[in-house]
Amino acid sequence: MKLLNIKTPDVDRSIKSLSGGNQQKCIIARWLAANPELLILDEPTRGIDIGAKIEIQKEILDLKNKGLSILFISSELEEVIRVSNRVVVLRDRQKIYELTGEDINEQSIMRTIAEN
Repeated sequence: MKLLNIKTPDVDRSIKSLSGGNQQKCIIARWLAANPELLILDEPTRGIDIGAKIEIQKEILDLKNKGLSILFISSELEEVIRVSNRVVVLRDRQKIYELTGEDINEQSIMRTIAEN
């Protein structure tokens, strides 16, 4: 099967028997099958191998470029910078700052976290 580059020996294979990265890609594919207007991804690459992580990030960028709105939540700053058009820094569930464009870089985000 070749959807989101999911690797499985056959279509009858259960998701739980696949690798962690392929399980995550299957779940994303299920959500995308519903043609959402907004896709909420909370730590979509946590605990998966680097190859699957890169594939998922590429898919996120492709979906973003096609106009899908994505709320991307990650504790990995490098990943946030790579896939984001806008970054909102929260503290205690409150927005403390919003970064866009060239301001989305590690130094700006870390300074925002440290100052607020």
